[in-house]
Amino acid sequence: MAFSWLDLAVVVVYLAAVTLLGARFGKRQHTLHDYFLGGRQLPWWAIALSVVSAETSILTIISTPGIAYATNMGFLQLVFGYLVARVVVSFVLIPKYFAGELFTAYQLIERRFGRTLKIFTAALFLGSRALAEGVRVFAISIVIEVIFKTGVLPAVLIITALTLFYTFEGGLTAVIWTDVTQLSIYLVGTVVAMFVAVHAIPGGWSQVAHLASVSGGKFTIFDFHFNWRQPYLFWSGLIGGTFLSSASHGTDQLIVQRLLAAKNKRQSQGALLASGLVILFQFTLFLVVGVVLFAYYHHFPPAHPFSRPDKIYPTFVVTNLPEGLAGLLTAAILAAAMANLSAAFNSLASSSVVDFYRPFFKPAADQKHYLRVSRALTLFWGGVLILIALVAQHLHESVLELALTIASVPYGAMLGIFLLGVLTKRATSRGTLIGALLGLSTLVLIVIGKALGIVNIAWTWYVVIGTLVTFLGGWLTSRKPNLAESSHP
Repeated sequence: MAFSWLDLAVVVVYLAAVTLLGARFGKRQHTLHDYFLGGRQLPWWAIALSVVSAETSILTIISTPGIAYATNMGFLQLVFGYLVARVVVSFVLIPKYFAGELFTAYQLIERRFGRTLKIFTAALFLGSRALAEGVRVFAISIVIEVIFKTGVLPAVLIITALTLFYTFEGGLTAVIWTDVTQLSIYLVGTVVAMFVAVHAIPGGWSQVAHLASVSGGKFTIFDFHFNWRQPYLFWSGLIGGTFLSSASHGTDQLIVQRLLAAKNKRQSQGALLASGLVILFQFTLFLVVGVVLFAYYHHFPPAHPFSRPDKIYPTFVVTNLPEGLAGLLTAAILAAAMANLSAAFNSLASSSVVDFYRPFFKPAADQKHYLRVSRALTLFWGGVLILIALVAQHLHESVLELALTIASVPYGAMLGIFLLGVLTKRATSRGTLIGALLGLSTLVLIVIGKALGIVNIAWTWYVVIGTLVTFLGGWLTSRKPNLAESSHP
């Protein structure tokens, strides 16, 4: 079944509606506090859903079913680490963030270690987030290619331009409320797609369970073997997921910005912990969809083998759903893309303005000036992400694992820096910087070694290694601090 004019109309109406929804918040933006923190008037439950939406991205929707299709549900072992990390961040880092008026995570580092280390961590965020988000922008083109058989550039330009428009106008308030809307759409849409697939399979769910069982245990979750080379085992998933999510939710401005927008510390902690329940449900749903599609294509083999697992779910949506419903599901997939993009634009702009522009170029300008600059930098980062996406189309790895690998390299150093600042009094700015450089260098060597076939360590261990090297290196190279250096915020 081809993508019909009705489906196309549904997608167009959705894109127009969500863009207008986000843009309507533009009149409420008067200060940086409004633009980047939503005036701290956002309810905790909306922040919780926005956190999930921000960390999901289009990669989760199109790649996670492909993982279960090809293997099993062992990816959930990584998600259990995500849950542990939320407890760590809630009670170790969030209290520090609410000890003063902060716009970015890296202002906390400035208060503990000084400006040099703040610049270092903020620059790490800007570089790694831009690279990872550029890959996610490319993932959009995979969906558009399946639907419209068009090139990468038109698809990327359309979605990026629409997302930029409402992020430019409405700031974080627009980002969060469109996140809530889009999360609801793509979760409901995914449930609908799963039921359609199950209904089409002869024998229904019992046949899905049978095929999953005889094909090597598709519903298997736990694997307690230990192997450095496999990412989705229990220990690599639990430990690696804990470190990865502690870094992403505790040091990455993309998520921290949402936590800072809560009315107070307690609501911020509640939002983060509640998001864990949603993320567990979400990943379970996407993995079950992958198992269902495995059974579906066992009975109805595709005309041509899938060139990459990322195409399995969007291909099913486009070719096997009734008219109108295919358009709705496509809109749901694009919803995840736009939600993650808007989060990236706003967080990149906030760090650029607060951590770099305001202190170094215009420290005494008025709020209107900063607001204009914030919007200009939102557009700038949009252009950067488009360029990265065009480069990413030439890579052949799973886009989900590629983006997570890119993020994991700097995350270890960033989490190590934050832990040195929060958990120790011994650490100094110089020692912490040395530790961070050691952590980064170690992971760069591991990635290069893996590319050359010399080293074979699963990406789930990258943040663990980077954090431990940074923490131990920073602690050992720090001299005994004086009173000024050991003061905590």
